Amino acid sequence: MSSTDIPPTTAPSGQPLPETASDVSGQVVAVLGGTGPQGRGLAYRLALAGQQVIIGSRTAERAEAAAAELGLGIAGFDNAQAARRADIAIVTVPWEGHAATLEALRGELAGKLVIDSVNPLGFDAEGAYGIRPKEGSAAEQAAALLPDSRVTAAFHHLSAVLLTDPAIEAIDTDVLVLGNTRSDTDIVRALTARIPGLRGVYAGRLRNAHQVEALVANLISVNRRYKAHAGLRITDV
Repeated sequence: MSSTDIPPTTAPSGQPLPETASDVSGQVVAVLGGTGPQGRGLAYRLALAGQQVIIGSRTAERAEAAAAELGLGIAGFDNAQAARRADIAIVTVPWEGHAATLEALRGELAGKLVIDSVNPLGFDAEGAYGIRPKEGSAAEQAAALLPDSRVTAAFHHLSAVLLTDPAIEAIDTDVLVLGNTRSDTDIVRALTARIPGLRGVYAGRLRNAHQVEALVANLISVNRRYKAHAGLRITDV
């Protein structure tokens, strides 16, 4: 099923968000760092929607094991091979390995759409808190390290528990999408719409990514207090 087969998500105002002209149904999506909870969840949901998905990891063996466990036609390779085979790459590596991973993949990701979903967070006795990298955000760090790629940011606020639960058919959450080129953010919105329940909402340029990434610390606090798997909904759009 192509993205054009999916009806537009209706906003609380009763008006659908503007459609994108992007058809991503034939694109190969690599989830780099896809053996972690978030990466596995995104790979599972996209493959379930009919997307061709590759899991990348530091070692091909780990990626192959995760892909075999998920099924759905997902393939596993090391990160470099996954990046080479992809049209779109979603970065889900741990923040600690973010810079080194992307620096090593600069050539493989040249000319490709990269979606950075990494949240730079720290943890102490008082809970989670956002970290501000010297570039401003993880997404801006990715753009600096990948000058020949088209870097966007999205998928920061999705619960890995909900993504990986096969009993949940639709995930009631908006996805904030950031990027400097409208055609690229439209592609990310179209990819988001392939997952039932999700809606991609444009949320600004990459310079605005820090507060989006850091908001995950607040959601962690919400989830701990209320024993929930909270996401976001944007009203009146």
